[in-house]
Amino acid sequence: MNAVPGPMVATCLDLPAGSPGGSVELFLDLYTGDQPRIPARAFMLAPAGRRPILPPGLDLLPVAGKSLEGPAFTRYVTDLRRALRAALDPHAIGVLHLHHLAFGATPALLRALPGPARIALVHGTDLLFAEAHRDQLQILRESARSADAIVVPTAAMADRLLKLAPHTDRSKIEHIPWGIPDHLITARLPRRARTNGSHLRLIYAGRLTPEKGGQTLVRALAGASGIELSIAAPRAQVHALAPLLRKAEIRSRYLGWLSRPQLWRAFAEHDALVMPSTTLEAMGLVALEAQACGLPVLYQPVPGLRDALGATALATDFTQPATVARHLDRLRRSTGVLPALREAGYANAARYPLSATARALHTLGRRLTR
Repeated sequence: MNAVPGPMVATCLDLPAGSPGGSVELFLDLYTGDQPRIPARAFMLAPAGRRPILPPGLDLLPVAGKSLEGPAFTRYVTDLRRALRAALDPHAIGVLHLHHLAFGATPALLRALPGPARIALVHGTDLLFAEAHRDQLQILRESARSADAIVVPTAAMADRLLKLAPHTDRSKIEHIPWGIPDHLITARLPRRARTNGSHLRLIYAGRLTPEKGGQTLVRALAGASGIELSIAAPRAQVHALAPLLRKAEIRSRYLGWLSRPQLWRAFAEHDALVMPSTTLEAMGLVALEAQACGLPVLYQPVPGLRDALGATALATDFTQPATVARHLDRLRRSTGVLPALREAGYANAARYPLSATARALHTLGRRLTR
């Protein structure tokens, strides 16, 4: 991986290091490693308990008290600002990358380093939390006003942002899709062949928070025959879902919370990824990684996923078990559907290399710092 030359970036994701999620993986892909895609001073929060093994280039901020509203949120942002100000040399930073328009890291970075150019990056959870929390909505609107450019990975994210912050200057919005590691695209991983007539091997991968649709998935699969479900998710979230899985009598197994290389290998052992997201996805990086690994995707066509996947994956309605059962039966019995989806997925994933994301962000940063 070769770093893209350009102004030094300061960026912060106010999640504890080791947190699950596509936003975290994209953050680490772009700014950390022995040869990061984008040269940066990148920060996350120090987690409670044992310090995790960190990738090169990631620093931790010892700031506790994360909050969403009221005086506690104000104190949290102040503490983050002080920690960032102490850790950064403002003269060495050319651009701020503000991941999430809401939460604490964006206002903290803006106040710690008021001078550099400002690129805000919309992820999806910031929009959802702004809809649910008044203080987060205010931060989102202030961040949109303060940013020199606002990057959205899909048109759906721009539409949702403008509903929340209708006075946003639309000329600042830039469409830069998120990317997946280039090597997934250039080197196809071997796959285990499926035996005709065998159970359809489904896999769910990711967090099991409400907007991800875990309960909806279980209810949808309760009446389906000829399937087995593997789950790769945080243990505590799977434990909370376990009673519903038992009641539904779904043939299932827990794979653990896998590292990405482990997950890519698991993709090769399954027939389809299920994505029952209920509200929106910024882009659905796990779906694109699955496609790059030759794994067809069965998904709820919510904003973001619909933009990124379209007809290259099989859209269904997970709120309608009969519809899901019909689609699953088609995947299981037809000899041509899975291979066709696999080839369409390969072609779609190839449109989203991480190197293209880094180059586009670099070009935008250069333009703003001229």
